[in-house]
This record gives sequence, C-alpha cells and structure tokens, in this order.
Amino acid sequence: MRTRQQALGDRNIVGVKVEQRRRELHMRQKDLLTRLQINGVDLNASGLSKLEGQYRLVTDVELKCLALALEVRVDWLLGIE
Repeated sequence: MRTRQQALGDRNIVGVKVEQRRRELHMRQKDLLTRLQINGVDLNASGLSKLEGQYRLVTDVELKCLALALEVRVDWLLGIE
C-alpha cells in the first residue's frame, strides 16, 4: 500500500480512523467503496482519498455507512471511546 504524500487536513475528524480501520481489515479503498455503495453511499476513489486525508467533509449518512462497512461504532470513528 502506498503511504500518504500530503500532510493531513482539518476538514473532518474521522478520516484517520477510517484509514486505520480499513488497513486493519486489509481492505483496499476499492473494497470499502463497494461496501459503501451497497449501503447507498455513492463515493468515488478521489472522494474517499480526500475523506481519509481529512480534506473532505463527511455527512451524517456517510458516517453511519462507514461505521457499518468498517464494523465499528460511530463513536469510535468520532474518537469517543
């Protein structure tokens, strides 16, 4: 897997957790995008990359579907443990 070239942004607080969990599950971005699409979230690879890099805002619907796709609680994605 490639490493991030840019520093993290400040548009969301879940991006780092999304990337961390996705890697723990040995899941490619493409696999996560498929899971999101099954749950009704149409996101492209560029959007997911920006989300993980904290350069893109995350909607509440996306947050819920990310938690389902990554098999974690929304609280965990938000850093409330």
